[in-house]
Amino acid sequence: MGKRQHQKDKMYLTYTEWTTLYGGKKSGRLSLEEEKFKRLPLDHCCLSLQPFEIPYCDQDGNIFDFGTLLPFLKKYKINPVTGKPLELKSLIKLNFHKNNEEEFECPVLFKPFTNSSHIAAIATTGNVYLMEAIEQLNVKNHNWKDLITDKPFERKDIIVLQDPNDLLKFNISKFYHVVNSLRVESEGE
Repeated sequence: MGKRQHQKDKMYLTYTEWTTLYGGKKSGRLSLEEEKFKRLPLDHCCLSLQPFEIPYCDQDGNIFDFGTLLPFLKKYKINPVTGKPLELKSLIKLNFHKNNEEEFECPVLFKPFTNSSHIAAIATTGNVYLMEAIEQLNVKNHNWKDLITDKPFERKDIIVLQDPNDLLKFNISKFYHVVNSLRVESEGE
């Protein structure tokens, strides 16, 4: 039997262990990817990068303002975020619910939407809910009807608009129209 085998065991982590093994503070500058990351807020259009007035979304959950998306689609016929072909028929009009303070909230749980909320829409109706409400009241109970309108839907009709665990979806510097400098000139320009 070896003696003194636990002599160097410590009840704390050393600086080297913390930085190399457990992902502590990295020395040096931020990576180029981290430096360019710019998050788009939930209530902003992915094309104009301004707050939307008439929200529409695609099947990937990218939110657009209808007034700015229509001229872009007429000219380029592609999705401004992904660069894939996009048709006007495939867009879904979103129905956001506002509270007394004019903030967006879940119409079932009455919790306001924040940047850390998991938010989803139902494709058949366009109603927007917290994912928590859909999980508890639809998925777990096998109740495949919209919580407000009772219109039936399937699991594939749930479109995730915002997932706090997947922030890359909101990275403005990766949007196709930003990378390729695609713009539609307005009448005033």
